[in-house]
Amino acid sequence: MIINIPENSDFSIHNIPFGIFSTEERSPRIGVAIGEHILDLAAVADLDVFNFNTAILEKETLNDFIALGKDITKKVRRDIQIWIQDDNSILAGKPELFVKQSEAKLHMPIAINDYTDFYSSIEHATNVGKMCRDPENALLPNWKHIPVGYHGRASSVVVSGKPIHRPQGQTKPNADAPPVFGPTQRLDFELEMGFITGKETDLGDSISTKKAEDHIFGMVLLNDWSARDIQKWEYVPLGPFLAKNFASHISPWVVTLEALEPFKVSGPQQDPEVLPYLKFEGDKNYDIQLEVGISPEGSEEQTVCKSNFKYMYWNIVQQLAHHTVNGCNINIGDLYGSGTISGKEEDSYGSMLELAWMGTKPLKMKDGSERKFILDGDTVTMRAYAEKEGKRLGFGSVSTKILPAKS
Repeated sequence: MIINIPENSDFSIHNIPFGIFSTEERSPRIGVAIGEHILDLAAVADLDVFNFNTAILEKETLNDFIALGKDITKKVRRDIQIWIQDDNSILAGKPELFVKQSEAKLHMPIAINDYTDFYSSIEHATNVGKMCRDPENALLPNWKHIPVGYHGRASSVVVSGKPIHRPQGQTKPNADAPPVFGPTQRLDFELEMGFITGKETDLGDSISTKKAEDHIFGMVLLNDWSARDIQKWEYVPLGPFLAKNFASHISPWVVTLEALEPFKVSGPQQDPEVLPYLKFEGDKNYDIQLEVGISPEGSEEQTVCKSNFKYMYWNIVQQLAHHTVNGCNINIGDLYGSGTISGKEEDSYGSMLELAWMGTKPLKMKDGSERKFILDGDTVTMRAYAEKEGKRLGFGSVSTKILPAKS
């Protein structure tokens, strides 16, 4: 092995995720995470081992690299796996090709053209329906027929580590009084995964479930923040707006779909039967373990949620097929959120709205404080990894500190 990879590393030889990093000496460029290091692909290009325009590796986003197509990006990943494991490979004796992650700055991995967020966990949708509508008829009539989604705000998707200020907006705390303006009192995280498209389509074209994976480059971990009190007042009749567009955070490393192939599993049974364009063959869910921790300012982290991506009712190929069935065109670098990922057990719920059940069941922190929703000074950290038959890979983390609202 050319470089030591710690046991249980998210960035094992089975992973090889792509991202954008910089150092004090050099501007942002493309690299891959390997153990505690980053392999600098722009530096590797100087060895004349790639058969494409390597100027792309100097770019500040992955978009142009992804646009090369899977034949090339898959070969780059396979070559790296071979080189790292061969003590006599072209990487041998060249420590200058590797940068410690602790000495690098990680950047947004992609330039996001568009962002769509789905609502695809039946447990999450049912919990919300029970709290906000009729507990006996929690799911809306269309929910089991279509992957429900909405068009999000691409400009406010940012990379892990960037703090955000508490958002402000209108709320209506008293049903018998006019609305008021001020900082949200119900700031919430949403535990999600996101996929990134790697091929363009023309306006009017659609993508079948059979072809969907060909159009998906990879996945990231996603925290899609929500302001629940703003959301409650504004969402009728057109849905999420200010409650959702103030920030979403993604992990800096993009794990390719090829790396995730060994972790495919079957999803929940879909009943009633879906329409023909949403039918698919094979396993399309992924066994990815997820967790969320909250760190009050000056205190240690408390794990509040452990969930799994395999719970999703609607899978990624159905989401992309539905998204494009009307002829909606897609672009390289588009981001698609899964929607909050909740399981059946109370500790697997993927939002504070559910975990604290609309504030009626506060969560205890290690410092003795309680949380109904997220407070100023809190840092929320999400992690994701998959493990099977000796193979392990992960997404790293998505971590965000909440600052007070701007005056």
